[in-house]
Formats: sequence, structure tokens, C-alpha cells
Amino acid sequence: MGGQKFQYDESGGTFFYFILSFLALILIPATFYFWPRKRKEDPERYKAECQCEGCLQKRILISHSDPYKGVKAFFVKLAIIGGWALLVFLTYKVSQFDYEMSNFDPYEILGVPLGSSQKDIKKAYRTLSLILHPDKETGDEKAFMKLTKAYQALTDEEARKNWEKYGNPDGPGATSFGIALPSWIVEKENSVWVLGLYALVFMVALPTVVGTWWYRSIRYSGDKVLLDTTQMYFYFFHKTPHMPLKRVVMILAASLEYDKRHNAQVVERQSDNEEVPMLIKQLPNLNEKCKELPLCRMYSIKTRAILHAHLSRMALNPHTLDKDRQFIVKKCPYLIQEMVSCVNQLIMLAYARRISKLPRIETIENCMKLSPMIIQGLWEFKNPLLQLPHVTEDHLRYFISKKRPVRNLQQFAQLPAEESRLVLRSLSDFEYENVVKVLGRMPLIDFSVKCEVVDDENSNVVTAGAIVTVTVELVRRSMSELFGDTNAKEKQSITEGNEDPAEGAEDGTEGTTPKDEKEEVKVKKPAKSKSGHKGKGKGSNHKNRQRHAQAAAAAAAAAAAAAQAQNQANKAEKIKTNDKTRKDDSDAESGAESDNDGSSDEDKKSSVEDDDVEWEKFQQKINKREKLEGKSKVSHPVHCPLFPEEKYEYWWTYICDRKSRTLLTAPYHVTNLVHREEVQLKFTAPKWPGVYVFTVCLRSDSYFGMDQQVDLKLDVKEATAIPTEHPQWDISESDSEVNEQHANESEFTTDSSDAENEDD
Repeated sequence: MGGQKFQYDESGGTFFYFILSFLALILIPATFYFWPRKRKEDPERYKAECQCEGCLQKRILISHSDPYKGVKAFFVKLAIIGGWALLVFLTYKVSQFDYEMSNFDPYEILGVPLGSSQKDIKKAYRTLSLILHPDKETGDEKAFMKLTKAYQALTDEEARKNWEKYGNPDGPGATSFGIALPSWIVEKENSVWVLGLYALVFMVALPTVVGTWWYRSIRYSGDKVLLDTTQMYFYFFHKTPHMPLKRVVMILAASLEYDKRHNAQVVERQSDNEEVPMLIKQLPNLNEKCKELPLCRMYSIKTRAILHAHLSRMALNPHTLDKDRQFIVKKCPYLIQEMVSCVNQLIMLAYARRISKLPRIETIENCMKLSPMIIQGLWEFKNPLLQLPHVTEDHLRYFISKKRPVRNLQQFAQLPAEESRLVLRSLSDFEYENVVKVLGRMPLIDFSVKCEVVDDENSNVVTAGAIVTVTVELVRRSMSELFGDTNAKEKQSITEGNEDPAEGAEDGTEGTTPKDEKEEVKVKKPAKSKSGHKGKGKGSNHKNRQRHAQAAAAAAAAAAAAAQAQNQANKAEKIKTNDKTRKDDSDAESGAESDNDGSSDEDKKSSVEDDDVEWEKFQQKINKREKLEGKSKVSHPVHCPLFPEEKYEYWWTYICDRKSRTLLTAPYHVTNLVHREEVQLKFTAPKWPGVYVFTVCLRSDSYFGMDQQVDLKLDVKEATAIPTEHPQWDISESDSEVNEQHANESEFTTDSSDAENEDD
């Protein structure tokens, strides 16, 4: 291009500007995100937690889980500090550049005023040249060159005109484009090094990074599970629709995450050839002679044996097999979640008639049962009281030998302090204090269900084929609220200050419980006897509980009757309004204009009110949906000394049909239940009218004995046909055929869309 030229930075000034801006762009966010921050340890925190031997060992294990954490933090700090030091140096370097030549003024250089004569200009030049000439002691070559150029610009007539017109003695120059790279990059003697660096970065490093990322991304699913493991789950669950629990344990142990060929983190030792066979001999019903692949591979048998030992709470070699146990158990929670997801997808595919075998509800529930088994290190048939610290099989006979036997955690929490201490009289005061701490922090869930048809005019009436929305409300309380009346203050004082940090202000809303929630929780607390005298004993407490229970049942029945009466009144009012509207329409046809005007105004007003109510309901649904998005995965910590990592309380909730042993909705994984949470489960109502009884289930993935279920009774009515006698709704034959075709298609797509909603 004519009149243009490209110039590289000879002095390196613009290149420094480029490096300065690029470094600041990277350094500022890197400092914010990667600067190591030391968590503030609360000295009172561990005093409020369980001090049993298992928990103490677990804290030590977690603190030593990353031995190079301090070294990594040191190098990260060193790199960030070095980057800021380089940024300060570049800033200083740029500030020292000489930009005097960029503002060339010959009058200012010669020290003469504007419009001076040639005689004054020559005189000033002579005086300054005697001072700045390089041959003189006070000479300055750079300043003398500028002086000479200024003298030539003012003594040469053409140069003077160019300077006055273009600001340059040489006249209009060519358009120049500066490149913010130093000139040595394009010099011939450096071309080999520059080309080598280019090839190393763009032809070796960049393809390697992209290829490594792509290879890892295509091997793992979104939940960091190997895709080959997911395919194996699909195969076995499709092959065995009704899978018992021990078979689920075998499938879990065969996960390819435990195979060294698929996971480089797996450690294989020479001692395994001796220790694993000895462990297998101690475990009954291991089924190590199974011939199915990959269930018969050595890694699968070893993992299965270690899982059985973990569930039986067997002591393993702390230097070999126990380290393998920790590695295996760490990966189990998200592998079990993947198994639940696979079974759910198979059920949805069976509903869509893409596969022939429908997995039973017992299969997916067995997968869910496996999660608390792994977390607590217990078989499912064991007593839930064994989840408490220091409680062993020998202590269980004291719970059963009482006149009022204790079989679960809730019953034990309701015992008075004297009776509970008598049951655990073999424990020391320190051990009993740990038991009360853990028991008081265990969850107590208020589980309520509300059923409605959102998009229908009458949301309380369920018609055949309608989309039913079941709102599950979960309110989380602590087990300490069930502590017995007698000497309850003693237990409460032990659990005082044991509130979990996760219950605090994670954000601005979860840290405080609204007033309505507090009142509701207060109403739902178990009734307690006001009498604290010793003479009344257990009989008065039991009678008081019965009276409160009867009063609560009567209040609930009265509320239900009032709600039913209100519904009937609303229906009667609606029928009355419809009759009045029909009457007004007939009067309008006969010519009664005044009555017609009044009724139309009332209809408009009522329709506007109905629209407002429907809009409010719609906005409430949107707000609930927005609350469910972007959930955190921090709730309340779980007491699990045999699980080598911190575990938080998660829950599954779903709807099933026990009669047909099928699943109606996808299990929703609740991961942020701190105080209160609402979950919406949607399914398609049966296509035939009748009364159906479904079950809404709640399962814990961390504790035994916390599962709940509520029967959901649906009176499905026949769907009302669209009237065609109205003149405005008159449909031609061609339109009716098209609508009938669309109706058939929508009936087919209703189940698939519902399946998609359940998958979501």
C-alpha cells in the first residue's frame, strides 16, 4: 500500500506497554482467586463436636490428606508476588522513557521567540553549539543533533514552511503503523530461536493441552464418572430388573474407577496376594466364584471384599488395605448417585417402550439403601442405634430389655435423661456426652405433601391424563427437640453450642429463619408435659402425650372438615355464578339490556379477579423454580467416623406406586436442606378414572432410620369433553380431523415430555 510503512519498536517502549497491560489483565484476577486464604479455625468448634476415637482419627486423616498443601500455597504466593514485582518494574521502566522527540519545537530548542530573524537564529545556534558540541567537555551528542535539526528547520525556507504546515521539517510523512514488538524478534540472526519458540508453543504445547482435555472429557460424564462404568451399570440393571442389595454391592465393586487400567490412582501391592485371600476367607457370602465379567476380575473381588469388611466394621491393616478402603469409600457416593440415575433412565425408557424390561422400584431403592450403608459402615439389617459413638452390639441388649424397648433413634431421644443414662450406664460420662452430642445434632424432618393441578381452573380436581404437581415441603429440625421432659435441660446443656456452621449465614437468607417458619416449627414440636414432679413418673408423661396427640388429631380433622366445607361452598358459589350467567345471557337474548349490562360488569370484575389470582399463583411457581436453581451442596455435617471425608446430609424424594412396583417421578436429590426446602415432583395422572393410592418417599443418603413415606390418594375424575354446541366453537370437519390428529400426538407426547421433566 502506497504511503504506508510498518515500524518495529526500536526502543522497546510500546512493547513494554503491551507486556504491562497483558500482565495486569492476568495478575489481578489471579490474585483474587488463587491467593491462598487460611481458614479461621474456631477453637470452640471441636469442643462442640464428637470427641470419639473415630472422629479424632478422621480429623487427623483429613488434615494430612494433602501433605503438599503448604508447599503449593508457598509457590502460589511466590508466583503472585513475583508477578506484582515485575508489574512494578515495568511501570517504572515505562515512566523513564524519553518522549521529547515526539513534541519537536525548533523555537523552544534554540531558545528564541516565535518569528525571530535569521540573524537571531544563527546567533542562538552558535552559542548553544559551543556548549553542546560532542568535542566539548560539556557536549551532548543527542542534544546537539536536536539543535542541528532545529537550526536547519528554521534556516531552510522549505523546511520552515513544512514545519509550520505539517509540524515536521521533512514534510508530510507516510502513514506508519507501530508494532508493539522489539526489533530483535525479526532480526535474521534470531529467526531460528523465534521460529523454534513458535513451534514449541503452537505446535506442541497447545495441541497437547487440548488433546489431554478432550481425552479426559470424553471418558467422563458430567458427574466425573467413567462413561464405561455408566455403560456397565446400564447393562447389569437392564439385565436384572429386580436386583437384590448384595448384587448391587457387586456391581458397585466392579466400577472401573477401581481398575488400575482405567484409573492411575489405584495402588496395587505385592502384599495383596496374601492379604486379600486371607480377608476373603473371613467374609461369608462374598460370591467370589462368580464367572461374570467384570465381576470375576481381581480388582472387583478385592474391592468387594474391602466393601464387605467396611460394612462389617472389620479392622484392616492401616498401611495397606485400610488405605485402599479409604480410597474405595471416597468414590462410592457419586458412583451410587450415578447408579440411581441409570436405573431412573431405564425406567423412563421402559415407559417410552424403547426397552422391554422395566426395572422394579426395589432396584432403585436398594441403590439408595447402599449410600447410608457405606457412609455409616453398617449393613442394612443392623440396628440404627449403632450409628451413635461408643454404642456397640453389647449395648443393644440394654435397649431391648426395658419395659418400653427402644428400637430406633427417635425413641431413644424421647427417653428422659435419667433413663437414657441408665441404658448406657456402662459408658463413662465423657462417652455419654459424645452420644448426646451426636444424637442431638441428627436430623428430624417434618415431611408434608401438597397435591394440585397447576394449569387447571380447579387445581384441586385431578382429571385423567392431567399433569399433577406434588409439592414436598421439608423442614429440618434437630433431634434434640425430642429429648425427654425429665431433666431435659441436662441434655440440652450438653448439645448447647453444637449448632453447625453450615446453619449460619452462608448467605443473607439462610442464616436467619423467617418468623412464619419459626412459628410453624414451634407448632410441629412434640408435645411436652408441663409437670416436672417426680411423683407423677412415666405414666403422666405418656397420658399427656396421648392427650396432646388426640387434640392434634382432632384439630387436624376439624381443619380438614373446614377445608372440605370451604371447597363445597366454593363449588356451590361457582355453580350459582354459572347459572346466573346463563340467565343473564338468556335475558340478553330476549332484550333485557339493563340486567345484561349489570351482569357483564360483574363477570368482567370476577374474571379480572380470577386472572389476578392465577397470575399470583404463576409468579409463586416461578419464584419456587428460581429458588431451586443454582443450589449449593452444603447442609449439615454427618457423623460418620468411618467415612474418610466430610459428608453432608443429602436426601432423595420421589413418588412411586407400591401396587405396581413402579416409579412415577425421577428421584430428586435434595442437597441444600439447611432449614426448609420445597421440591416439586410432577407426573401424569392415570388415563382411567378411579381412586389411586401412590406413595411419596423421602430417603436419607447418610443415616439409617430417617426414611419416611406418605400415602398420596388421588381421586381421578374423567376428563371433561370440549362442548361443540356453542356457535363460537363450531368446528368444521377438516379442522376436527386436524385437531384429532394433534390430540393423538399430544397424548403420546405427554408421557415423553413428563419423562423429560422427570429427568431434569
